[in-house]
Amino acid sequence: QVQPVESGGGLVQPGGSLRLSCATSGSSFRFKAMAWYRQAPGKQRELVGTISIGGNTNYAGSVKGRFTISRDSTRNTVYLQMNSLKPEDTAVYYCNTAVVPVGAYWGQGTQVTVSS
Repeated sequence: QVQPVESGGGLVQPGGSLRLSCATSGSSFRFKAMAWYRQAPGKQRELVGTISIGGNTNYAGSVKGRFTISRDSTRNTVYLQMNSLKPEDTAVYYCNTAVVPVGAYWGQGTQVTVSS
């Protein structure tokens, strides 16, 4: 089972950029499609985007063209490059497998706050 540890969040002004990292343990990482999720205050967790084993990506419409997901299988790490950040991007960001089994482990996430 993948056990993610997210990092890289912080406070950034609108229009700014951040790069999030997700370090995973377990040898199954390279065989799993991965995803970034986020949860804003008072809202349900939502999918931000996915990356396949081969590196193909898909994004939610709200972040397409601004966010980029990549992965480094040698480091068992997934990245989320976020550009042109907006206040509505404020959320706790999580990574996990693209298909999350019931009862799967979730990390603590990393807080991203976009505010002037």
